[in-house]
Amino acid sequence: MGYNFLPCDRDQLYLMPLPPALQDWLPEGDLAWFLLDAVAQMDLAAIEQTYRRDGWGQAAYEPTMMVALLLYAYCLGERSSRQIERLCERDIAFRVIAANQRPDHTTLARFRKTHETALAVLFTDVLRLCAEAGAVKVGVVALDGTKMQADAALAANRTADTITEVVQRMLVEAQGVDETEDRLYGPQRRGDELPKGLQQRQSRLARLQACQARLKQEADAAQAKQHTKLETRQTEEAASGQKKRGRKPKTAQAIAAELDATTKANVTDPDSRIMKTQKGYVQGYNAQAVVTAEQIIVAAELTQQANDLQQLHPMLAKAQENLQAIDHPQAIGIALADAGYCSEANLTAVVREGPELLVATNKDWKQRKAQREQPAPRGRIPKHLTARERMERALLTQRGRRLYKTRGHTVEPVFGQIKVGRGCDRFMRRGEQACASEWKLLCTTHNLLKLWRSGKARWASQHRSGWPKD
Repeated sequence: MGYNFLPCDRDQLYLMPLPPALQDWLPEGDLAWFLLDAVAQMDLAAIEQTYRRDGWGQAAYEPTMMVALLLYAYCLGERSSRQIERLCERDIAFRVIAANQRPDHTTLARFRKTHETALAVLFTDVLRLCAEAGAVKVGVVALDGTKMQADAALAANRTADTITEVVQRMLVEAQGVDETEDRLYGPQRRGDELPKGLQQRQSRLARLQACQARLKQEADAAQAKQHTKLETRQTEEAASGQKKRGRKPKTAQAIAAELDATTKANVTDPDSRIMKTQKGYVQGYNAQAVVTAEQIIVAAELTQQANDLQQLHPMLAKAQENLQAIDHPQAIGIALADAGYCSEANLTAVVREGPELLVATNKDWKQRKAQREQPAPRGRIPKHLTARERMERALLTQRGRRLYKTRGHTVEPVFGQIKVGRGCDRFMRRGEQACASEWKLLCTTHNLLKLWRSGKARWASQHRSGWPKD
């Protein structure tokens, strides 16, 4: 007897008068159907109004299709415009979303760049959809940041002296090229005929000059700060009649010279910064998120600052702003944060109408050790305690232990789901504004995936929403 295999005849024709519709190949409950229904609920007026309404010009792809296509690709971790173009030809779900059209990678990249601000605003629209489904509960939220690698290498950092030398050399070369072209083409030509190599050099020169301006600005700011410090010291010494003890501060010029020799800027992405992580240093940005207990992101922002210290109150204010924008009836009750947000200033600058803060005062392993070994405090809170000591006491109470324990499985898994689960651990675009828009899109699609898997989206078609029912 032979093998009992199912037939595999690729030349078999369909025994029907019409070919099957694309929808027949996509199962019910698929994420693609959910996203099409979700985009239909969004306000895309900001994108649509950028197109002409008189019918003139080359026909453009429908904005709802382009938005759904980008959201679906980001949900799967596909952010390359070339890869999305290939999937529109080979993947059934992509073909269904694109209505069997095949926008090329240039069109996709141009759409994403042109409408990056409007695409970032979709975060609020999706948050509203989550709230309408009852998935946004902000009694307790957690705040944290993660370092996202930029589309630039650490080796591309240069000091101010090196950048100045390269800029001067390129300007001399550019002047020589201009003189040569004037002899070849005449001084009246616009220069549109420049070769690609020169265009690339001009682009690199612009980035170098941006780095040069940033380093000069930082050096001037440090010099002014040191000058003010020296003036204050001289005033205090004149008032007391005695010189202060200790080492004499460096001059403002010396501080500026040290910065010129040590401070670096990245010539590939001048907006990015050197960030320290647990695995070493990366060239990137600090991505912030405020997350609910159900792992719904209610605020997502990007900063160039390497530490989280200055992000506590701005992020909580942004979360409250987003909740007000969607008319959410509940305000944030308790905000949890790790030791990266802890400072005396942050703990004392508590807004009366703002949430209660539970901020770790030590590193995570020290905080867990203290909660294991130290007993819960009893009695009234002593009046002489500082803000940090009051927070340490609050974290050691039974209530504080229970609440802070939830931080670890609230916000940190969200970063893992984005960076590891979907493979989005670095930005594909360059510049702070472009990367901020990309971070918002990643967080927007995270919320869409949470809503889809929860099956709570009542506005979606009954046979298309959530996981397939048994």
